[in-house]
Amino acid sequence: MPVFEPYIPKEYLALKINYCKQQLAALPEVVISHRTIRGVNKLVYMTKHHTYSADSTQGEKLRICMQEREKHLCNLSKYEGLWKSCFRGEPPEDIKPEKKARKCFVNNTESVILNGAFFESLKNDANPYYREHKTHFFNGTYYRSPVEAEIARFYTEQEIPFKYEPEIWLKGLNHPINTDFVILINELDQCKFHEHFGLKNSTDYTRKTATTINNYAGAGLLPGLDLICTYDTDAVPFDIRSFFASFNSMIYASLFTIDNSMP
Repeated sequence: MPVFEPYIPKEYLALKINYCKQQLAALPEVVISHRTIRGVNKLVYMTKHHTYSADSTQGEKLRICMQEREKHLCNLSKYEGLWKSCFRGEPPEDIKPEKKARKCFVNNTESVILNGAFFESLKNDANPYYREHKTHFFNGTYYRSPVEAEIARFYTEQEIPFKYEPEIWLKGLNHPINTDFVILINELDQCKFHEHFGLKNSTDYTRKTATTINNYAGAGLLPGLDLICTYDTDAVPFDIRSFFASFNSMIYASLFTIDNSMP
């Protein structure tokens, strides 16, 4: 069972609740029964209008639907329990899990849609450089700092899929970069980039930070919407609570952006 932070951002939790309701409304209700077919007792799956043998192609599809319904019902119960323990009233209905594509330019003429298919195309832990600096272990992967491991733990506990240091191409660059994290918000079918800047007492690193953010902007990605930046410096120490608030703001901004997948 994932361990949720004591503070649950209102908009993010509302999105998860409304997503479960949306999925349940789209899935058929399936009942398991037995029927005698040509003298043979068979397991069947029944919907409101149809009955299919369990060993048929359609029966297999209904079995998968039944499993999906069970998953969403379980999640809905969990999220509604969290809502009632933290907030008053009902979740806002305008926090809708609508799919609005965001794109990233990989060169002057080509772009990719930042969705689940893009996420699946990325290889986890793909940065071949300075592997000896990865000394902080969490859940099967070594990270470069305790903060990166803490961020990975946060995404894992929040059931948010992520890839660590995958290879990414951005417009304007003649070589790929390795973004610290690429996450997938399933409820929106959107990928987000997350860069953590953690080298302290270095003016050169501060300049590099500005360059990195400009590279993302040059590829059409907006900080606060497509890109999350976190810091661990003397002046700005990393705090998971502050990060959670930034993450929630990004989710909220994503609900009201427009689909930019068209030319």
